[in-house]
Amino acid sequence: MITIGILNLQGAVSEHYDITKKAIENMGIEAEAISVRYADEVANCDGVIISGGESTVIGKIIKERGIDKVIKDNRIPVFGTCAGMVLLGKKTDFDQPLLGIMDISVKRNAFGRQVDSFESPISILGEDYLGVFIRAPSLDNYDKTKEDIKVLSKLDDEIIAIQQGHNIAIAFHPELTDDTRIHEYFIEEVLNCVE
Repeated sequence: MITIGILNLQGAVSEHYDITKKAIENMGIEAEAISVRYADEVANCDGVIISGGESTVIGKIIKERGIDKVIKDNRIPVFGTCAGMVLLGKKTDFDQPLLGIMDISVKRNAFGRQVDSFESPISILGEDYLGVFIRAPSLDNYDKTKEDIKVLSKLDDEIIAIQQGHNIAIAFHPELTDDTRIHEYFIEEVLNCVE
């Protein structure tokens, strides 16, 4: 059985928890979703989801609690949405703590402020999907020399979803829909990692 930890520091935590449970049920696998707040709890997870919220606050707490060290030392796959995408990168356009586990540079609030939030049809993993964008970031740049990086989705010319190894960073909020496909994709990555 695998454990998917939903990092419960800020943001759409309960929504990620609910849709992860639904994804597990749809997949019919032995797995559980749990809420995690501290490094020792994260250490017991096979994968971690970082939700949207205020990336500077989440990054600061991750560093203070040693969660970053546990994720890096244990090579735990991470799925980051919105602020989670910012935190996964090695660089952003603001001075803040980052996990830095993906070779990407992220532009915060690339699609505008809260008032500019929107929904848009997108294509991800070769399928149609509804993207919910709230103060969404986008990819500023990525290391094209890395063979384990693949772009998963774009909106116009902006990269909005990318994967490196078992880590996935997306700009939008799949937890605010009823569609479990992206969470299922991450859970499959976790399963592949623990086999």
